[in-house]
Amino acid sequence: ILDKGWAQANNAVKVQDYGGGENTHAARNANGTGPYRLVSREPDTRTVLTINEDYWGKDEFPMQVTEIVYTPIMNGATRVAALLSGEVDFIQDVPVQDIARVAGSDGLDVRTALQNRVIFFGMNVGDDDLATDNVDGRNPFADIRVRQAINIAINRDAIRKIVMRDQSRPTGVIMPPFVNGWTEALDQVPEPDIATAKALMAEAGYGNGFSIRLNCPNDRYINDEAICRAAVGMLAQIGIAVAMEALPKAQHFPLISNLKTDFYLLGWGVQTYDSEHIFNFLVHSRDEWYGSWNGTRFSDAGLDARIEALATEIDLARRDRMIAEIWQAVQDQQIYVPIHHQVLNWGMKSNIKAIVAPDDTAKFKYFSFH
Repeated sequence: ILDKGWAQANNAVKVQDYGGGENTHAARNANGTGPYRLVSREPDTRTVLTINEDYWGKDEFPMQVTEIVYTPIMNGATRVAALLSGEVDFIQDVPVQDIARVAGSDGLDVRTALQNRVIFFGMNVGDDDLATDNVDGRNPFADIRVRQAINIAINRDAIRKIVMRDQSRPTGVIMPPFVNGWTEALDQVPEPDIATAKALMAEAGYGNGFSIRLNCPNDRYINDEAICRAAVGMLAQIGIAVAMEALPKAQHFPLISNLKTDFYLLGWGVQTYDSEHIFNFLVHSRDEWYGSWNGTRFSDAGLDARIEALATEIDLARRDRMIAEIWQAVQDQQIYVPIHHQVLNWGMKSNIKAIVAPDDTAKFKYFSFH
């Protein structure tokens, strides 16, 4: 909430047009009541923060970090080198190939935790025909048996061991375990079963397989392109010839939002820690208010109504039952093929006491030293 007079005087009545390159007083000047104050900022180079001595929570949190010098280092190897050399004290996103090296260095630790993010494949299940396959007049993904075949052709444990170097946790549902609605039963990981998958393909009329393009990002998730490459080989075992197209996230995500892909990799975090968030964005039919990331074209009016009803249900026990019922429908339809939960790896000096946050946000007011 901003003072009206101040907002008018400082051209802050409307939200900054970031995409259009607009710069406003409110965008350039820090404000708020947080634990740290902005000292200086050089975009993409260096940001310096100092402790806010007037912070309302200074007696409730350790507040032992008095200055933060934030240096963006996009390259993983360079980021690790900065930690190893002592140039920085703390880094996020230690590359999986460097975890052992950092953890084995004197005076350094790697702290890990499951991230609030799940990785999965989406398929165009709604269109009558696909634009990126070799099947004319039919949509293989519209047949649930094909979707089920893909689900059990993916060897998630092999991806965990080989691609992710044990830095993932296979999953059977597109929901992180922190989210309201998650259960162990929903998260059961299917065992790979190539024989059954081939039989399902044959029953669906695709015993000879088909070809399809798979769209993947190559700079968004941990080893995202490598995950897709692994899936290409796994799906080949059941006759699906996958042509992979790996693109930077700036080009990949518009393919999903503009419905220009039939088969894609996506990751999802749940800021509200509630299943309704997932249903609203990924399951509900796409319209003006819902389904903005539902690239599957899945649509069920009855399920939509049940999803919308969650927003006004105040009986929590009843609401939880509604969530469970919606999840059962999602799982029964095999709308998505879940792969794994990402694991966060933070590298830091051993004397730092910090808890790895599932949202991958370093909350420095909680940091302390020993």
